Amino acid sequence: MSSKKYIYAFHEGDWRDKKLLGGKGSSLAQMTQIGLPVPPGFTITTEACREFYGLKRDEIDSLVKELE
Repeated sequence: MSSKKYIYAFHEGDWRDKKLLGGKGSSLAQMTQIGLPVPPGFTITTEACREFYGLKRDEIDSLVKELE
């Protein structure tokens, strides 16, 4: 069983991997790793978001239509 990592602390994410961390996550990782003062935090990967959305697509689309 392979487990995917869905959450990266700013200090451990590879800031060059924008596809995985997204633009903001990548930038926060880079700023943290070069020593700029960034509050501690984490990034939820784009992969996690896509998988969540895929499982809940119908429910989310229904809620969006209701809100519109």
